[in-house]
Amino acid sequence: MTEPCFLDSNVLIYAALVPDRRSDAARALLVQRHTISVQVLNEFADVARRRLQRPWDEIEQALADIRTLCASVLPITMATHESALKIAARIGYQFYDALILASALEVGCTTLYSEDLPDGQRIEGRLVIRNPFR
Repeated sequence: MTEPCFLDSNVLIYAALVPDRRSDAARALLVQRHTISVQVLNEFADVARRRLQRPWDEIEQALADIRTLCASVLPITMATHESALKIAARIGYQFYDALILASALEVGCTTLYSEDLPDGQRIEGRLVIRNPFR
């Protein structure tokens, strides 16, 4: 059984929308059925539309595919929100990065795959950030 892992939105962007040297690694992670949150889906949709200027039908299909491939999609609860506030204050991360960390910790993930956060950093002694593109 694979360890419980959480995917950041940048992994999904490379897997689904941006043909890039990182795409194969991103797709390999996506098909391993890891966990994401609704926030990750929201960030994916925002980047796909605003930055990549993809049409809504393509975005909707990519989101449907992602939801199918992920083991679970977590809601953002008040408890997640409050935990993220504490993480942001303690570590100094931007709130939305802290929200990703809080979601991953909430469900017991041991690894967060993200290109945007410091590779190798351990959060609360139980979650390690890994850059899958290094």
